[in-house]
Amino acid sequence: MMLGYLLARQGVAVTVLEKHQDFFRDFRGDTVHPSTLELFHELGLLEDFLKLPHQKLRSLGGVFGDFHFQAISFGHVPTRCKFVALMPQWDFLNFLSSEARKFPNFDLRMGYEATGLLRDASRITGVEAQTPEGPVQIQADLVVGCDGRHSTVRRAAGLEVLETGVPIDVLWFRISRHADDPDDLFGIVNYGRALVLINRGGYFQAGLIIRKDSFPQIKECGLNAFRETLAKLAPYLRGRAGEVESWEQIKLLTVQINRLQTWYRSGLLCIGDAAHAMSPAGGVGINLAVQDAVATANLLAGPLREGRVTHSQLRAVQQRREFPTRFTQFFQLKAHQGLVRTFSNPGPIEAPRLLKIAVGIPGVPQLLGRAVGIGIRPEHVRGAPKRRAASAMALGVGAAALTAVGVFALAGLLRRRTVV
Repeated sequence: MMLGYLLARQGVAVTVLEKHQDFFRDFRGDTVHPSTLELFHELGLLEDFLKLPHQKLRSLGGVFGDFHFQAISFGHVPTRCKFVALMPQWDFLNFLSSEARKFPNFDLRMGYEATGLLRDASRITGVEAQTPEGPVQIQADLVVGCDGRHSTVRRAAGLEVLETGVPIDVLWFRISRHADDPDDLFGIVNYGRALVLINRGGYFQAGLIIRKDSFPQIKECGLNAFRETLAKLAPYLRGRAGEVESWEQIKLLTVQINRLQTWYRSGLLCIGDAAHAMSPAGGVGINLAVQDAVATANLLAGPLREGRVTHSQLRAVQQRREFPTRFTQFFQLKAHQGLVRTFSNPGPIEAPRLLKIAVGIPGVPQLLGRAVGIGIRPEHVRGAPKRRAASAMALGVGAAALTAVGVFALAGLLRRRTVV
C-alpha cells in the first residue's frame, strides 16, 4: 500500500490488488515506529494520521525474574515523534488507501487475489488473479510481490528461500487491562516462560512465547494450566486469566526468519515479508517493509515512468535493503537463542548480571531506542510532497495490501496501465 501510494504520487499509474474485501484482520502487527511516522511527516500526512485512535509507547521495560528494568527509551530518537504509535493495522491501511485514492492514477481493487504470473519467454509480464467476477489477467511492466511470508508470487517465480531455524512460536490473545497496570511493561521472563504485554488502552495484546511446535503439548495440558502460567508470570492478571475461555481465542504465530537469495526476476520484484520474513522481536516487520517500499519507489519511479526497468535497477533495490534485513535478523536470532536458554529452568530465575549492568549504563536505553525506533539505514522520501499526479500517462504498478501474520506482512502486486 505504501509503495502504491508513493509511486502514484510520482506519476506512476498504480493498481493495488487485495484479496480480501476489507482490511479487518485481528492479531496483526500494530506498531508504527518513529521511522515510519517520520515518513508520514515527509509526505505531509502525519497530522491527519495521528488523529486516528492510537496509543503512544515511549519506552519499553520488563521483568526478568524479580529484576524490573527499562530497556528501551524513544525519548531521544532524531524524529518528530519520539514514540511508537500502536494502531490497528486496518486503520493504518484505510488511512493510506484513502490518501492514495486522491491520485487519479491510483486504483485499489478489493477482492482480487493474485494466483499466478504471466510470462513472455523469460520475462514476467503480469499476473493472473481471481476476482468476484471470475479470473482475470493483468499485464504489467513490473510485478511487485508484497504478499507475505507465504508469498504466491515468489513461489510462482521459483525464487529460492533461505530458511533460518527459529526456536520459538508465539501464542497471541487479548486480556483486559486495568488503569493501575504497568504502562511501559513489555516483557516478563520467569519460570521457563516469557510473556509479552502490549498496552492497547482497555486491553493487553498479549503474546506467550513458547518453544517451536510445542502448542499441541500446551493444549494437552489444558486451559487451566495455560491460565495458571499467565497468573504465575503476571500475578495481577490472576483474576483476568479466566477471560481466555477457549483455544479459539488464542492465535498461533509460527515464527519464521528467512530471506530470498535473489529478490527479483526480469519484470518482478519481491519486498517486505515476501522477500524476508521477520520475527516479532522488536515489532519491526512492518517498518522494514515500509522502508523497502520507500527505497523501491525512490529507485524505480523514474525508470517506470520511462517504461523500462532493468535487471541492474532491480538488483539495486536488493542491494539497498539487504544489509538492514540481514543485520536485523541476526540480532533477532540472538535474542531468540538467549530467550530459549531460560526455558530450561521451570523455577524462579535470576536476571543475568550482564543484563543488570547493561541497562544501568547511562545512554544504553536511548541507544537501543534509536536502534529499534529508527533501525539500520532508514529511508527518506525523495522530493517534496505532491498532492496531484505528475502525469496523465504513466506506467502502472500494482501492489496487494498489507496482510499480516502477527508482526505484519505485505501482500500485493503492481501492474502497468496507460491513462488516456
